[in-house]
Amino acid sequence: MVTTIGLIGVGRIGAMHAANLSALEDVRLIIADADATRARQLATGLGCSAAADAEELFGARPDGLVVAVGTAQHVPMILRAVGAGIPVFCEKPVAPSTEAAVAVLEAIEAAGATVQIGHQRRLDPGYQSAKVAYRSGELGWLHTIRALTADQFPPPLRFLETSGGLFQDCSVHDFDILQWITGEPIIEVFARGSNNGDPAIGDVGDVDSAVALVTFADGTLASVSATRYNGAGHDVRLELHGSRGTIQVGLDASYAGRSAEPGFTFPSGAPHTTFHDRFAAAYRMEMDAFVQLVRRTGDNPCTAAESVDASRVAEAAQRSLRTGTPVWVRREARD
Repeated sequence: MVTTIGLIGVGRIGAMHAANLSALEDVRLIIADADATRARQLATGLGCSAAADAEELFGARPDGLVVAVGTAQHVPMILRAVGAGIPVFCEKPVAPSTEAAVAVLEAIEAAGATVQIGHQRRLDPGYQSAKVAYRSGELGWLHTIRALTADQFPPPLRFLETSGGLFQDCSVHDFDILQWITGEPIIEVFARGSNNGDPAIGDVGDVDSAVALVTFADGTLASVSATRYNGAGHDVRLELHGSRGTIQVGLDASYAGRSAEPGFTFPSGAPHTTFHDRFAAAYRMEMDAFVQLVRRTGDNPCTAAESVDASRVAEAAQRSLRTGTPVWVRREARD
């Protein structure tokens, strides 16, 4: 049986999702964008259909909807799909702020709607293996956790102006994956940041490098680092050091670094340059998981509630960065 998936927003990530959906069996894809010409051009290249606009796309009554538009349009698109009874995949975040996301979560719960949010690291084989290793007891209890998201170069300033800050744009993925792997909520964040690259990044209220010390509910500590200027390449890694063993995610032939030890050559491959490159397999699996969710043959990799909780941690990190003090993560039980 053919499953019809609508996709709105064919920018860089939307075009990638469209290509991945087009490669799946028994999927009919309809795409739309505010720039109808761009949508038609992409549709021609992929051999799929293009709707004139969002109205026409919703009128086609797709079985599922992928939302890849700007953050400001996430809430109206999610709510419209929920109201129409259409399962929806949306890129993170659910809303520009966690306060704005509350009404969305209430609408999802009231409708019993199916909403998947794009935290693709949950589909990455390395992170999945790390979760299995920890949950099985192989690592013992964790004494040291280090998470890193390092872009090779910064995004355009127009993006940074509305991104919400380095922690909300980049490190939110680390906060999500840490809670997903450990099963423990992060309850406190202490963050610091710096600007040593383009001064314009500071002018728009952001930092180009930052680190956060996070505390989990069970007392475990972790460091979460991020930067826009990792010249060696795009580097996303996670280290879990336990009382019985250690495991690292992202330490492969494309690791963006080199060993300082004499006579030791590592890594052997070319480094990744973008997050699309680093997580290409995870993004493919993410769209496959959504189609399975629409067909009711698979589980939801990341619910809206889980995504909003990671955003709460990211917002706490941004507040800590501004105030220079530790900040408790605001959840309903503490509000």
